[in-house]
Amino acid sequence: MNLWVRVFLPFAAGYYLSYLLRTVNAVIAPELSRELSLSAADLGLLTSAYLIAFAAFQIPLGLLLDRYGPRRVEGGLLLVAAAGALLFALGDSATELAVARGLIGLGVSSCLMAAFKGFAQNFPVERQASLTGAIMASGGLGAVTASLPLELALPLVGWRGVFQGLTLLLAAVAAWIFFSVPQREAGMARDSLTAQLQEVAGILVHRTFWRYAPPVALITGGFMAVQGLWAVPWLIEVDGMTRHRAAEVLLALNLAMLLSHLGIASFATRLSRAGIRPAALLVGGYGLALLSQAAMLAGLQPVALPWFLYGVGVSGGSLSYALLAAHFAPALSGRVTTALNLLAFIGAFVLQWGLGVLIDGLAGSGFAPAAAYRSAFAILLALQAAGYAWFLLEGRRK
Repeated sequence: MNLWVRVFLPFAAGYYLSYLLRTVNAVIAPELSRELSLSAADLGLLTSAYLIAFAAFQIPLGLLLDRYGPRRVEGGLLLVAAAGALLFALGDSATELAVARGLIGLGVSSCLMAAFKGFAQNFPVERQASLTGAIMASGGLGAVTASLPLELALPLVGWRGVFQGLTLLLAAVAAWIFFSVPQREAGMARDSLTAQLQEVAGILVHRTFWRYAPPVALITGGFMAVQGLWAVPWLIEVDGMTRHRAAEVLLALNLAMLLSHLGIASFATRLSRAGIRPAALLVGGYGLALLSQAAMLAGLQPVALPWFLYGVGVSGGSLSYALLAAHFAPALSGRVTTALNLLAFIGAFVLQWGLGVLIDGLAGSGFAPAAAYRSAFAILLALQAAGYAWFLLEGRRK
């Protein structure tokens, strides 16, 4: 219980804020578009500045986590996120908001990976799957907060007031992590920078790494792209909803993700002892995520059902990090998980921006808005199905 309070809770608070900040633009997108006269491509690029900054820092982050530990690294980076949130609250142009989103992405880039490193240092291996589910549930709670609750708060404080409050919360959690999490020497790398980089190169050319990378980039990254921006515009343009009703469906998606992660946290260890390994949960979850997206494209009713199932299915993808890290030495765990996370966020950036470019291009070619969204999402689904097939085939080869 002492470790739970000192280690899990502060990391969970950091990841809660990280996920809230990742998905907040899905609800405030209409205000941003109206206030700044943004096209779909502009909005996608502005929002995904968070993702590209997050992705760009993953390899350096892995080196820092393995050398200096999660306490120092995340405590410092969250202060960068606080500066970015304050700049976003004060920004008056698309450029300023994009720079602010980039600073936020850089600042929260360690929240999940630092937690994984801290768990590996402080808890036994049999607890890792449950801890993964629990930390992901805290992110799911952040996503829930960034849906209907945020939509209800906007008339009261506005999107600028939301980011002013987030500035204070980020600074408070940075202090909590720095003064609460113990500094451990177990699982720390003491090699030279050159040796560490050579080990990163070894991870990046490892065949097992490239079994996990495509589905993480396309399915997990695709989910982040949709959840963080395109879910609400899809529901408005394709399903004819008001923003309030679309926020309710987004809430259902995020609640499903939260409940699924809580289920993994509660039952993963017991399921594994019963013969249902985390790898089976990963395969089944990815499959459900693809089927639910196909149901969205087909217009399955009620509309909220496939979105709910999408949140349930994609949650299994979080197990990829622990499953992949188990193939490498503990001192490499920070670099393994951040290398995989790099692919997830590159995928999210390319897909979030790319969907906007596709939608604009199709609309400019004469497609109705709903048809443009359906065509863009169908291309996304085809790419994800290819990544899933690769994962299954590589598993059979092993």
